[in-house]
Amino acid sequence: MELQLDKLKGAGCDKVFHEKLSGSTAQRPQYKACMEYLREGDYLVITRLDRLARSVLDLAKILARFEQEGINLLVIDQSIDTATSSGKLLFNMLAAVAEFENALRRERQQEGIERAKANKVKFGRRSRLNDELIGKIVTDKNAGLPMKELKQRYGLSQATIYRAIAAHAAKQQSGDEHVL
Repeated sequence: MELQLDKLKGAGCDKVFHEKLSGSTAQRPQYKACMEYLREGDYLVITRLDRLARSVLDLAKILARFEQEGINLLVIDQSIDTATSSGKLLFNMLAAVAEFENALRRERQQEGIERAKANKVKFGRRSRLNDELIGKIVTDKNAGLPMKELKQRYGLSQATIYRAIAAHAAKQQSGDEHVL
């Protein structure tokens, strides 16, 4: 962040909007404030194209709005100035490359997830339920303990307690010899 702020100050920016949220979402308060602040004749100066948006579609929409409203974009690190035709060309080429890189990253991540699933890697939080705990919950429930007390005693949600009871019932139905 400090490096980016230094570059913006070095470029002569007198109004700076900054936040640490990802450029992949438009749900950023400072981004929205910046977009509302811009007027005809303004330059939006950013350090890198991916600081503004991550998809070609979003970047194209932003550029179309800027063209319509007479706003220019200057990207310091990539030497893009949309006031020039070569700057517009470079902007579109780099936007396409950025989207391609993000798509590759998502594909690699999905491949890794699928490989892990094939290797029986479990995702998410480990279940707190085990046979011993389920047995205690069912015993207390059968003894007439109200749900509120079960939740407090075991530190579990109502849904988890119902899952435990259902798991116990399923084991009994399947004829499992080790039913609690």
